[in-house]
Amino acid sequence: MTTSQMPTGITSYRPDLMGNSHAVSSGHHLATAAGFRILEQGGNAIDAGVATGIAINVVVADNTSFGGVAPIVIYDANADRVSTISGLGRWPRSTTLEHFLEDRGGDIPTGMERVIVPAAPDAWLTALSDHGTMTLEQVITPALELARDGFPVSRGVGRRIAAAYEGFKDWPSTVEVFAPEGRPIAAGERMVRTDLARTFERLIEAERGATDMGREAGIRAARDLFYTGEIGEEIVAAVQEGGGFLTMDDMASFQVGREAPETGRFSGPGGEFEVYTCGVWCQGPSFAEAIQILDGHDLASMGHNSADYIHVLTEAVKLSFADRDAYFGDPDLVDVPIKGLLDPSYASDRRSQIDLEAASPAMPAAGNPWRFEGRSAPAEYNYQPPGPLAAGTEGDTSYACVVDRDGNMFSATPSDTISFAPVIKGLGFAPSGRGNQSWLDPKHPSALAPGKRPRLTPNALLAFKNGRPWMPFGTPGGDAQIQTTLQFFLNQAVFEMTPQQAAEAPRFQSKSFPDSFWPHAYYPGRLDLEGRIDDATAVELSRRGHLVNRIDDWARITGDVCGITRDSDTGTVTAASDLRADAYAMAR
Repeated sequence: MTTSQMPTGITSYRPDLMGNSHAVSSGHHLATAAGFRILEQGGNAIDAGVATGIAINVVVADNTSFGGVAPIVIYDANADRVSTISGLGRWPRSTTLEHFLEDRGGDIPTGMERVIVPAAPDAWLTALSDHGTMTLEQVITPALELARDGFPVSRGVGRRIAAAYEGFKDWPSTVEVFAPEGRPIAAGERMVRTDLARTFERLIEAERGATDMGREAGIRAARDLFYTGEIGEEIVAAVQEGGGFLTMDDMASFQVGREAPETGRFSGPGGEFEVYTCGVWCQGPSFAEAIQILDGHDLASMGHNSADYIHVLTEAVKLSFADRDAYFGDPDLVDVPIKGLLDPSYASDRRSQIDLEAASPAMPAAGNPWRFEGRSAPAEYNYQPPGPLAAGTEGDTSYACVVDRDGNMFSATPSDTISFAPVIKGLGFAPSGRGNQSWLDPKHPSALAPGKRPRLTPNALLAFKNGRPWMPFGTPGGDAQIQTTLQFFLNQAVFEMTPQQAAEAPRFQSKSFPDSFWPHAYYPGRLDLEGRIDDATAVELSRRGHLVNRIDDWARITGDVCGITRDSDTGTVTAASDLRADAYAMAR
């Protein structure tokens, strides 16, 4: 590797944390410690991943909710199989598009009207029941202790709570948790989540009452309390009191999906790679499409974060996001041509549309994946993308990954913020307000509809290298997620950086597509560059037509990536965590 291909400046501020057995990396050090504790007690990666994810629901209190979403990807070493869990809820069946168009003037307001079925609890419990070895009580105890005894608010969480205050100050139940003294709780102050702790205790009590019938029966009893029992009734009552549409029928009929992953393939100097992600109900397959578009370019010869490299990656992302906008939606209700979108010949077709000297001035036109499935587009596919829209966006999400001594891997992206919907008094968490990632254009594949899932930004990833399981990875960041994880992955697969170097390297992100969050802001041609990317590169990118916008040297809006690699020959694990926010890793 030449000097020009290496990242400039300090190699990394944190060491790569290496171990012989197991590792955890997540969006908060206390959540990482929770998962590590479970591993040290003999639990596997799924036990520890669930413990980490639920602890994140406590300590990353502003950006995730126990009643939110949690997409999961799992590698089961014994079965040698990758599977996914669709931790995303559905719109209540009494919800209508007409309500938001006519009664709300074409808006999806914050609050209970945007609430969908809470999916994260079912996702955690399904992962634990299907792939874990411990009881719910064992894995939830670290989170219970954090909620009951309190924890110091981190600087990142404190800043984000302060920024969100105007959005939740009229919700007394949320104020009680996040602004108990009439102002946003500040960094260093102790946050206690008594109601949430009591919710965890109730789930433990339900499990204990059924454990004589076995571990899975106990976990199922806890799930029943949430979805068909008293907790579910309390959720529904609060949502309906706030004007939402959720019913007990919606809760009782809900179940997360156990699904095969979608896969993208890439060849680089570091090896042959497959990356697995969740389905087209989230944006994850955009990653798979993007790496296949990039697979035909000699990225290594361009040099890391050169103008050529940034340009090609940005244009590939625009193409994959054009297809995301045109085709992705709940596959239970939408005919999504995912086989065509991930066909290598389709990737070659899209790759040929990249002009190496000129940026697409906006999001490109969607491709024609239908012909790569041997069929024509259905007549109802007549969606046209919107024009530019200057507007704000909502942000959220955290991330957790675990690798254990046996090579099992866990990757999850818990989410939903304090600004989506109010906290439910007595339960201590907000129900999933993820309806804000729907569209009100009836022609859009992710248009709001009864029983439909919104198109989710959170997505979890897991990569194989040379045919063997290699790395779970992911990040928060809304639409930045695909772009951040793509750069993190390529930093290793192409430029052979260590995981920690890859996490800390300067980043960039395009804004040249409709944002996934309501009201779907769109800034054609905009390209954000972190300040550490040199001025000469910025000037050259501007010459090619990118509307360059400078952001901070270490911009949180580009994500907070985590990942763990495992050497299949030696068992050595190497954990990395971003320093743009609160992420931290542990390994042994």
